[in-house]
Amino acid sequence: MEIKLLSKKDLTESLQEQLSKLYLQLNAELKQLSLKAILEEEAYIDIAVSLENNELIGIAMMANYKVVSGYKGMIEDVIVSETHRGKGIGRKLMETLLHQAEKRQLNDVLLFSGHHRTAAIGLYKSLGFTLKNSGLYIKKFQ
Repeated sequence: MEIKLLSKKDLTESLQEQLSKLYLQLNAELKQLSLKAILEEEAYIDIAVSLENNELIGIAMMANYKVVSGYKGMIEDVIVSETHRGKGIGRKLMETLLHQAEKRQLNDVLLFSGHHRTAAIGLYKSLGFTLKNSGLYIKKFQ
C-alpha cells in the first residue's frame, strides 16, 4: 500500500474513474468536479491518496486558504473504501495532510463531520482535533 500526495502528473482517466466510484460510498448525490479541475492550482489543495496495486482505496483532501485570522486548512471528503476500512488507512491519509499543513505553516486545520460518524470522530479526536462550539450554516447555489 502506498500513501502519497497527488499532483497533476499523477492524473489518469483510470484514477478519475476510480475516484468517481469511491465517492459513491460517501454520498451518491454529490456533484463531482474532475481531479484536473481541482488540481489546476495546486497551492490551494492537497490531496492524499492511498493506492494498492494501482487501485485507489482511500482519499482525503485539504483546501488551503488565508483570511485575516491566519492561514487555514479545511479537511474535506475523507473516504476509505468499504473493503479496506479498519486498517488504519484513514489515519495515514490524515497524518499525511497534517504533515503537509505543518510544511505549509498553517495556523489551523478545520473539519466538519456528521455526528453519526462515530469512527471518524474517534479518529479525528485521536489526532488532536477538538469540537469547536459553533454552528455550520450552508447556502447552496446549485
